[in-house]
Amino acid sequence: MGRPTRLRENAVALYTLVDKEYTRIVRIWIQTLVPPAITMTLYFVIFGSLIGRRIGQMDGFGYMQYIAPGLIMMSVITNAYGNVVSSFFGAKFARHIEEMLVSPMPASLVLLGHVSGGVIRGLLVGALVTLIALFFTDLRPVHPFVTVSVVFLTAVVFSLAGLINAVFARKFDDISIVPTFVLTPLTYLGGVFYSITLLPDFWQKVSLANPILYMVNAFRYGILGKSDITIGHAYGIIFVFVIGLYLFALILLRRGTGIRE
Repeated sequence: MGRPTRLRENAVALYTLVDKEYTRIVRIWIQTLVPPAITMTLYFVIFGSLIGRRIGQMDGFGYMQYIAPGLIMMSVITNAYGNVVSSFFGAKFARHIEEMLVSPMPASLVLLGHVSGGVIRGLLVGALVTLIALFFTDLRPVHPFVTVSVVFLTAVVFSLAGLINAVFARKFDDISIVPTFVLTPLTYLGGVFYSITLLPDFWQKVSLANPILYMVNAFRYGILGKSDITIGHAYGIIFVFVIGLYLFALILLRRGTGIRE
């Protein structure tokens, strides 16, 4: 009787936390969903329509079609990360995250609940940006499983990264440092707007140290069937980050790092 009861309690706790995160996203949709849609529309208009006409084709595809998967992935990355870092830091700032950590609810479920919120927002924004992209170009996934799995795993990676950022953040300014000085440069240099085959050999090798490059190219492979990176290698990198960041975040929560100090 004890184990089924505990499982039921954990299921209710997880559902409640995920529902809270989802409700937060939907309630302030004008802040969580509309801005990235407008931003990506501008990217499509400026980079795709205006600049793309001068560039022509990229790896055998129209420039608009080539950058569309990268822009979708960029929106997923930034929104999954941003949702968790703001939500978890807000909970830490309001001091109610401590109540969850001292409750019978396992730290793994606290982690899973917040990460689920980031994944939900990332996928919602990604779907919205995909709809916008269809007004500008034709997108028909060549490998549907790769498309769905890569975008989901990428949202998980950056949701975990956002939570880790929030754990170490001591003030609101700290939650913007990583997105501004780390995430944005890595995203722009992650092959969103170009193929790394256009770069000199040295910079091609440097680009291989950027994990976002693997995620963008894997997603592009799912949509267009074209990638600068071996798809198996890309999956390997993504899984390493999922497992590594999950274990690191779980250790931080169990120790109460940045919360009980």
